[in-house]
Amino acid sequence: MAHIITDECISCGACAAECPVEAIHEGTGKYEVDANTCIDCGACEAVCPTGAVKAE
Repeated sequence: MAHIITDECISCGACAAECPVEAIHEGTGKYEVDANTCIDCGACEAVCPTGAVKAE
């Protein structure tokens, strides 16, 4: 399962910078995960300062 980014996202970009497959992109008001690209490694979840990245 892919990770998701909740509304707690502050658009800091930490998750996108950490993603090894570039599955995270800036969306409207928050970052978004491309579920088809995400390899569910959890790197994004570990660096999120607000805990907005969750395993789906």
